[in-house]
Amino acid sequence: MSTLPTELCPLTQEQTDIIELTRAFARDEIRPRARAVDEADVETPWDLWRSAARVGITGFMLPEEYGGGGFTDVFTQCLVQEELCVGDLGIGNLLCSNGFFADPVLELGDADQRQEWLTPLTGPDTPMTALAATEPGAGSDAASITTTAVRTAGGYRLSGQKAWISNAGEAELYVVFAKTDPALRSRGISAFLLRKGTEGMTFGEPMRKMGQRAIVCREIFLDDVFVPEEQRLGAEGEGFTGLMRTFDISRAVLGAAATGVARAAYEYAVDYAKNRVQFGKPIIEHQAVAFRLADMRTRIDQARLMTWRAAKRLDAGLDATTEAAMAKLTASETAAYCTWAAVQTLGGWGYSREFPVEQWMRDAKLEEIEEGTSDIMRLIISRSL
Repeated sequence: MSTLPTELCPLTQEQTDIIELTRAFARDEIRPRARAVDEADVETPWDLWRSAARVGITGFMLPEEYGGGGFTDVFTQCLVQEELCVGDLGIGNLLCSNGFFADPVLELGDADQRQEWLTPLTGPDTPMTALAATEPGAGSDAASITTTAVRTAGGYRLSGQKAWISNAGEAELYVVFAKTDPALRSRGISAFLLRKGTEGMTFGEPMRKMGQRAIVCREIFLDDVFVPEEQRLGAEGEGFTGLMRTFDISRAVLGAAATGVARAAYEYAVDYAKNRVQFGKPIIEHQAVAFRLADMRTRIDQARLMTWRAAKRLDAGLDATTEAAMAKLTASETAAYCTWAAVQTLGGWGYSREFPVEQWMRDAKLEEIEEGTSDIMRLIISRSL
């Protein structure tokens, strides 16, 4: 499992190079810091962010014309995401979070907006960014957001509340979704670009989470916040379309992230099973353990291949909403199973914080919730039947 099964998808030299870079970064930089980051609970690991920025990881997915690494295809993004999340799921998702901000800017923004808002995301001093869609009463049902954007002279006034926003308060740049016409539901949603420090924009305290603690989440409060018209992304009412396209991409990438933590759990469990002796022989020779490990490996390959299919469809310009949902559903539930199976394989030691598998089990749960719960993924898939 140390190499990717690319016999059906041969890699370019550039893809091979960035995989080697991110694999080494995950091994040498991320994994040794992961437990301390988890223990810190609500502290952003800025040292890792800056180290990743210096070697180009935080902006590898951005177009070259804005100073990025030029790996704009979703397939390569999935390759990188898996490697980083073998090191640590939360840290891996954090280090690539600027891609989540960039997607709606690339989808909806004009040339001037792309230049102004994406160029700062490259280089060794890149700021963090955030995308704000979720609200206390609107999670997977993004069309039900209640934040409003009322037209005024020269722009809009935004009012409302966002919840569970990754990097909120830490980020300098934000894409915020609000309704310019509440009566139109999804067709009334527009997207806006905001900077931290804008008058009327404030943040709640960090939310204490079960896992993926490398990513600090807060509420965002918008109290009559003025946004100039030139900071609206696309036309009025196009925000939901941009958000759904972003979700298709992010669900594929999260499928790769979930595959990464599942792979970490599998590799750790195999190593432990080869070296742990019970009843006179290594436990990997016990049928129950061997069969469990076989299930883990099989599910990981299933998750990876479904993720790659979604990514390849997106890169080909094909509709991939169903395939991205299938990938995220399969990979997230694979991560949940494999991290559980790793804990089970280690027995009492798996339950101890002395070993990383208990953290991976906590971290993996979020993959079944974020960007649409597993129930929502099944609903999306069922609509294609």
